[in-house]
Amino acid sequence: MSTSGSGHPPILGRILATWRRRSATDHWSSLFGEIAVASFVICSVTGIIMAFFYEPSTAPVTYRGSYPGLQGVEMSRALESTVDLSLDVRGGLLLRQMHHWSASVMIAAVMVHLLRVFFTGAFRGPRGLTWLMWFGVLLAGMGAGLTGHVLPDDALSGTSLLVTDGLIKAIPVIGTWLSFVVYQGDFPSGAIGTFYPVHAVVVPVAMLGLLVAIGLMNLRHGPARFRIPEGSGSTVGGIPVTATVVRGAGLFCIVFGVLTLMSATATVNPVWLYGPSDPSVAAAGGGVLWYLAFLDGAQRLVPPGWEFMLLDSTWTPAILVPLAVGGGFFLVAMIYPFLERWVDGDTGEHHLLTRPRDAPNRTGIGVAGMVFFGVLWIAGGSDVIALTFELSNNGLIAALRLALILGPVIGFVLTRYVCLGLQHKEREIVAHGAETGQILRSPEGGYSEIRQPVDARVVPRQEKPAAGRSGRVPVGEGGT
Repeated sequence: MSTSGSGHPPILGRILATWRRRSATDHWSSLFGEIAVASFVICSVTGIIMAFFYEPSTAPVTYRGSYPGLQGVEMSRALESTVDLSLDVRGGLLLRQMHHWSASVMIAAVMVHLLRVFFTGAFRGPRGLTWLMWFGVLLAGMGAGLTGHVLPDDALSGTSLLVTDGLIKAIPVIGTWLSFVVYQGDFPSGAIGTFYPVHAVVVPVAMLGLLVAIGLMNLRHGPARFRIPEGSGSTVGGIPVTATVVRGAGLFCIVFGVLTLMSATATVNPVWLYGPSDPSVAAAGGGVLWYLAFLDGAQRLVPPGWEFMLLDSTWTPAILVPLAVGGGFFLVAMIYPFLERWVDGDTGEHHLLTRPRDAPNRTGIGVAGMVFFGVLWIAGGSDVIALTFELSNNGLIAALRLALILGPVIGFVLTRYVCLGLQHKEREIVAHGAETGQILRSPEGGYSEIRQPVDARVVPRQEKPAAGRSGRVPVGEGGT
């Protein structure tokens, strides 16, 4: 096999040469993606270690471990192995906690990273596919959290299985059959046999593939950066890819240390206090997973009495509509870059990021989406909020229903107004100079403010928006 002058095969040599020539953004907002990757690595490693102690079996056993509160209690082998890992294996509880917190931090980091990509327009061509991949990582992470939540087979996870089974069976025509497939004809114990391979193999492999694909896409297209104003002396732009390896290693150590501190001080999911799963008992006091609370909130906001008979079947929009709303929200968010490109007719490549104020329409749409999602998320804890602040739960639900309709509209209007106001202020500074705080009195008794001239080159500008098919300004960059 022929080799290049560096001793590497030709293809590998070209890849390494391309990699060395690439640069990565050094803006602080780009770190959320790296935090998500670091959390995924920690979550995967802790999960692999836990697999040596956990047994995904529903075979009944009598607990004989060290925890006195469960002595002599019959439970599944899955719960027994989870309790033993938590209380009888050195460092086992810390391991479980790190697995939990790293998963939560990863999902939160992906959410914030998607917001950063949206508000800066980093999803524009040629990075629309990367946007979809990050959404795939988010949805896969949520699926991993849901499937992992039921594996201990404790009373809290048993309640989650009851709710999940009700949601599945509410699907018309195929609901009963789908429930049979998920639970393998043995509710609820059959769920562990279905969810364990999905949680331990299918979802992690899918997430790893998506993250690798994202890395390759970033290497191919390079990072999108903010425009560096001429004459500003700013160094925000890029750093060599080789330097990101050192930065990534340091960030990984920081994330690992923070997760270790969180895991050592904040206990979550103490299964030994909940006891074994029992289909006849619904655990009280347990809430839905925080990243799935929007689905629970959507169900709480549905007016009562939404049921009707059709084709000898009971149709329950009270369950189907919230699921459709949640799924529709994510679907619209995923295809938004392609919708914006289709509306604008903009098929060009964009390698410069847009400040949120320079794209008031897109920023307003993003804030409207955040308000919509936030209202659903808050509604998921309406009972706890009402109890804590001594409010009427029915009154709170009514207020949230109103906020779900009016909130996104108000958020869009106010955000667009603020963005246009910031644009106007910048134009004023360029035209008349920056305020110095010095007031000058004329001999005639008048007062005038001394302004310092500002070079227009130091004011950050967006990429010049390409005109759409009709010649109008694109949706995202709409302004005055």
